[in-house]
Amino acid sequence: MKEIFKRLITDFIEKEIKNIFPRDYNIPIESKKIISLVGVRRSGKSSILFDLINKLREIIPRENILYLNFEDDRLYPLELASLDLILEGYFELYPHKRDEKIYLFLDEVQVVKNWELYVRRVYDNENIQLYITGSSAKLLSTEIATSLRGRTITYEIFPFSFEEYLRYKEIAINLNSSKSLSFIKNELLNYIFDGGFAETINEDKAISRKILSDYLELIVYKDIVDRYNITNRSVLKSLNKYCFTNIAILVSFTKLYNDFKSQGFKISKDTIFNYLSHLEDAYAIFTLPIYRNSIKEEQRNPKKIYAIDNGFKKIYDYAIDKDMSKLYENIVYLHLRRQTKDLYYFKQSHEVDFYARIEGKEYLVNVSYTIENEKTRKREIDGLLEAMEYFHLENGYLITKDEESVVKIEGKKTYVLPLYKYLLERVL
Repeated sequence: MKEIFKRLITDFIEKEIKNIFPRDYNIPIESKKIISLVGVRRSGKSSILFDLINKLREIIPRENILYLNFEDDRLYPLELASLDLILEGYFELYPHKRDEKIYLFLDEVQVVKNWELYVRRVYDNENIQLYITGSSAKLLSTEIATSLRGRTITYEIFPFSFEEYLRYKEIAINLNSSKSLSFIKNELLNYIFDGGFAETINEDKAISRKILSDYLELIVYKDIVDRYNITNRSVLKSLNKYCFTNIAILVSFTKLYNDFKSQGFKISKDTIFNYLSHLEDAYAIFTLPIYRNSIKEEQRNPKKIYAIDNGFKKIYDYAIDKDMSKLYENIVYLHLRRQTKDLYYFKQSHEVDFYARIEGKEYLVNVSYTIENEKTRKREIDGLLEAMEYFHLENGYLITKDEESVVKIEGKKTYVLPLYKYLLERVL
């Protein structure tokens, strides 16, 4: 194994890294902490590492930078004990580097069982800057939070935001230009239906659907079935389909359990709960709780389901264009979730789609594809007014397809914004 590590280290040092698209993540090159990147598969974690490596190569010798992808088949099967051979092999190649700072990039580190023991020891005892990535939220919620407590800064990586998507397609973002707006609005439709995974952009619809379907298979089988030794795969697949065809819908675990039971599945409520948790751990879906003053109250109420990417919906749902409000809502959820985990829906006599706390500020956001119908318009604004009263806020936001206005009622303002403007002007 040591010789394989030597070859991989050498090959990477000699390799030129080209055509890396810069993302909107402000990740430090130097830190006293371990830098951890977590997120769904194919969201761009490795590309972000390569961008950091290129920046480092401008200021330090490239021999001081090690990169290993633990999903490389040449490393299979890789045990915890073998990880010590990485630095052993490296220092045999470069013995004069023992007194210099080394930069170690470990990609898809979750492949190695108990990897965190090695990472912690190296961090504590060597002059090394560590970067790690993984495709499971367990890296964040369990392993990092416990074994690496106080040693790491974690960044969640998502597929492209709409702004990144436009930059990737080399479309100028100028909201004052009629020409630019035409391109932006056209691309917004593509983004809403096809999502923000880089490899699907510029592909035709059939190829894009096939790529996303392969991604989902990888997530389900590699990050869930293999990791958790799932035996009831048919339930997991059916649950997968349910989640992506019902984005932005309120879901009760009890109702879900009863639905599956009525279809003939022999399962328990715990199975449903665990499988949903696994999908969430793999960053395939998110569940949004109601805002309440106690966790027990939150748990008693249904949650809303959102997808990591709009494109996953089209794998199962060919009539996707009939669900524009839900697709809009999923885009807005992801826009907010990129900025905060402190995110809820709110409900009293009306429901508000999102209540978010971002950097000490509170925001209320409703989403409706169209508010041409007066009843729809009134319902959305009344809901925001009720929530503004409850949270003692002056402003709320209503995101639509086209309308832009400010509705003033009883000293409170509702900013009605088209989705493209909401996403690109960084209102929140």
